[in-house]
Amino acid sequence: RIHVMAGRVPLGTDRAAVAGEMETTFIENLRYTADLLSQEDMTGLLEPINNRITDPRYYLNTPHQAAAILEKVGRPNLKLQLDLFHCQIMDGNLSRNLETYLPLIGHIQIAQVPGRHEPDSPGELNFPYIFELLESLGYTGYVGCEYAPKGDTLEGLGWLRSYWESRGVQHGGTSKAAK
Repeated sequence: RIHVMAGRVPLGTDRAAVAGEMETTFIENLRYTADLLSQEDMTGLLEPINNRITDPRYYLNTPHQAAAILEKVGRPNLKLQLDLFHCQIMDGNLSRNLETYLPLIGHIQIAQVPGRHEPDSPGELNFPYIFELLESLGYTGYVGCEYAPKGDTLEGLGWLRSYWESRGVQHGGTSKAAK
């Protein structure tokens, strides 16, 4: 799997004025890219990135926009990379978005909103609920951690050990019930 970037609205250009041309170019580029990736049995991932905080000029901003483009491109080896940090900022309603776009999702990334730190840091998102929802929806893919840890790597992954323990899983991924 590889993240295929959408590009940025040119400096000094009105987004609405170039939206059609940018979409046409993006779709053509995605078809070409998907065909190349299929030769290597690879999947391309489109990630909407919020234009409110992270990158005001980034072209692809919402899951809805990404889904429409994926439909127009029509290649089975292109999927949605849903970063819940960006999705919450742009659209909120993560439960509905996960339910709606699950068939298109090829990868999920997480970070707490608004600070973009660990999932157990103070913020808007209830990650135990989100993880349970993903499980109930049948999501079997990876969940990538794309956040700025407040400390070192091990400290930054402490939330995961606590989450596993709350679910009856011991360090190393074994269930207490299995012992």
